Amino acid sequence: MSTTIPRPSTPASSPASSATAPDDHRGSSWWRVMCLTGVDYFSTLGYQPGIAALAAGLLSPLATVVLVLLTLLGALPVYRRVAEESPHGEGSIAMLERLMGFWKGKLFVLVLLGFAATDFVITMTLSAADATAHLVENPNLESVLHGHELGITIVLLALLGGVFLRGFREAIGVAVVLVGTYLSLNLVVIAVSTWQIIRDPSVVGDWTSALTEQHGSPVMMVAVALLVFPKLALGMSGFETGVAVMPLVRGDASDTEAAPRGRVRETKKLLTVAALTMSGFLVSSSFVTTLLIPAAEFEDGGEANGRALAYLAHAHLGNAFGTTYDAATIAILWFAGASAMAGLLNLIPRYLPRYGMAPTWTRATRPLVLVLTGTAFLITWLFDADVDAQAGAYATGVLMLFTSAGVAVTLAARRAGQRAWATAFAAITAVFAYTTAVNVWERPDGIRIGACFIAAIVAVSLLSRLRRAFELRVTDVELDATSQVFVRDCARRTIRLVAHESGHRGAAEYAAKVEQVRRDLDLPTDPDIVFVEVVVSDPSDFESRLLVRGEVLHGRHRVMTVESSSVANALAALLLHVRDVSGVVPHIHIDWTEGNPVKQMLRFLLFGNGEVAPVTREVLRRAEPDVARRPRVHAG
Repeated sequence: MSTTIPRPSTPASSPASSATAPDDHRGSSWWRVMCLTGVDYFSTLGYQPGIAALAAGLLSPLATVVLVLLTLLGALPVYRRVAEESPHGEGSIAMLERLMGFWKGKLFVLVLLGFAATDFVITMTLSAADATAHLVENPNLESVLHGHELGITIVLLALLGGVFLRGFREAIGVAVVLVGTYLSLNLVVIAVSTWQIIRDPSVVGDWTSALTEQHGSPVMMVAVALLVFPKLALGMSGFETGVAVMPLVRGDASDTEAAPRGRVRETKKLLTVAALTMSGFLVSSSFVTTLLIPAAEFEDGGEANGRALAYLAHAHLGNAFGTTYDAATIAILWFAGASAMAGLLNLIPRYLPRYGMAPTWTRATRPLVLVLTGTAFLITWLFDADVDAQAGAYATGVLMLFTSAGVAVTLAARRAGQRAWATAFAAITAVFAYTTAVNVWERPDGIRIGACFIAAIVAVSLLSRLRRAFELRVTDVELDATSQVFVRDCARRTIRLVAHESGHRGAAEYAAKVEQVRRDLDLPTDPDIVFVEVVVSDPSDFESRLLVRGEVLHGRHRVMTVESSSVANALAALLLHVRDVSGVVPHIHIDWTEGNPVKQMLRFLLFGNGEVAPVTREVLRRAEPDVARRPRVHAG
């Protein structure tokens, strides 16, 4: 016998629901879903070559090769393992959550969510800013739009938020068209640029001569490339998104929720093909832009700043093709922001409401869209819509997620007894940690922005947890057969429950408690009571399902036992359930807690016990406004 506690539902049109609904073999082909992740991953070609040139100069191609090696030999194996460990799209954050319990696990997840928010929000603002750069620098529009970059970026972000306010569904078909068109145009630009280099091989000689003059031997070039490649970390984005969209990947007909082997196999294929495709574009684009574009054009105010490939498109293929390239770049960058927004709308409701660390309005899409859009406005204003200035914050968010994923798969391999894999993943994680540390040291604005997101998430989460502490916090209650007999038997008389500590189960303790209740209630004989014992499992959890187990101890004492994250909330939920199934308003007897009431309240908030009697009464008061139907709480 069970009762389901009504909960607020997630709107069917929200990304959270659409991303998790196809949890079986139905879905889309892996390559179509790859295009959905590609609007984030592949769109970085719009600004990555220019940022790489600014960061590494003439060494940009070599540093990009190092980045590609880290992508293929580091990030790709890590996220293929993440796909195995979290086949329902939870990602590395959920893996770490499972490995770390209690409050430390929750706080760790909040920190990671802060960096994830940094990654996704900066994806929105950086992509919008670069879309603006392509729009403003177009020869046909430069004279009209130049100087209005901040306003244009704000308008693009507002349009993005407006789409979600009307109800946005991830349109894989649109993503396929955008990604196919954009990669095709990039392939043309790179091919034509490569032909220009072949026709004029002197540019290669000039480049190698300049490299030798600046850095001397090839060994020194490689050493410097190893040092500067962390600045190019933007080109590694997209892996976390690739795992997050796993529920949309079509698996095999034999897939089950517990073992979706086909979906895992297809997602691995998605991650591998995406990484190989992007690696090819990164190396080739870095090579042609470094050799064909004057260094001064990459600087702030230069025509190639934030739009290196667009510069080559206009220079070598004419204004018409260049304008077409700009339009495709603007479209995919804008849609990359949409992908990031959808990711946040899926990520935040997945964790924070379950922790009790989100206001109730975060279950609705539109209020959350307004908050995220407003945050994007603020970030854009702080960075003045500058692509280069936001690169550090973006890279920090991406690299922190990579490092956390590396830690997660290392621990998972170690727990599975796979020593070789654990060692390999530990080495990859060390490289990620080094890359993150270098990026933070050289561009501390990223960690500052990340810290602001973390502080905001932790503050809002803890305040929300405090405000929601007196909610019922139980999804449903189920009585086993013995407990049902107890309730039916007592329903003929007054239902008296007695809260009892689970650690004191001797016959003398139960007898003493019966005598205490008789004295407190001034009853002439021993009352007919049922003991209730709540075992606190993980007090950091917020919601739980109560499974009530009944037993008779010492031949006469009826005891119902439950596990919950909070004693008071569990007692309140059980009382309401007993009332509903019996039709009788029950009574419960709870001892007053000895000690400082402030300390006892902190024990309730942190450890799930403490001021049980008054808190139980308060939870009941909020859950049942009708005094006549509210269960009675007696303290003694």
